[in-house]
Amino acid sequence: MNSKKKNARIAGVLYLLIAITGGFGIMYTQSSIIVSGDATASANNLINSEFTFKLSILSNLISQALSIFLVLTLSRLFKDVNPKLTKYMVTFVLVAVPISFLNVLNLVAAQMLVGGADFLQVFDTNQLNSFALVFLNLYEIGISIVGIFWGLWLFPFGMLIIKSKFIPKIIGIFLIVGCFAYLIDSSISILLPEYKESVTAIIMLPLAIGEFSTILWLLIKGVKEN
Repeated sequence: MNSKKKNARIAGVLYLLIAITGGFGIMYTQSSIIVSGDATASANNLINSEFTFKLSILSNLISQALSIFLVLTLSRLFKDVNPKLTKYMVTFVLVAVPISFLNVLNLVAAQMLVGGADFLQVFDTNQLNSFALVFLNLYEIGISIVGIFWGLWLFPFGMLIIKSKFIPKIIGIFLIVGCFAYLIDSSISILLPEYKESVTAIIMLPLAIGEFSTILWLLIKGVKEN
């Protein structure tokens, strides 16, 4: 197996692991813990699912750590295609990772607030539940902020695929469309959160197609033979 195909396969494995760990880490909190506007229900969900919630935090951190190895592997794959675009791709990911790590602290804070620690007994239960929901909401806002960089890195990545000639151009096009989908989704989440759910269901489809196509191509095909 040549070096280029080996790097492609490694990137495919890393990308798949990120999709699994990151998907669980992010979606579990949003779908199973947070009840919009209901601090008590959100706190109860967190308490009743403490282990799974902690597991989602760990999965979140693992996915971000793997992102570093993924982009470095991709940089080796594309370094001869366009060094400038490769640097942009790496930079956007390396900016996103520390933001994501810091954002996870909001989940840790929420879990601590409902954990029943002695030093929190000066607050009543309703207050603690409300504080916990604040941190859970901050986490969601943090996802929208880091989503800007999750989108931006897809633009140089998509351009590199288009220029590379060893991965189908259509995949690169979908990734570029996915870049703008992320940016729109993040903007809607921050400016018009009441429309987020309906907008996300529509605009994130090309992103899903682009990223999963990339994963499958890297895993199965690697790169086109010369």
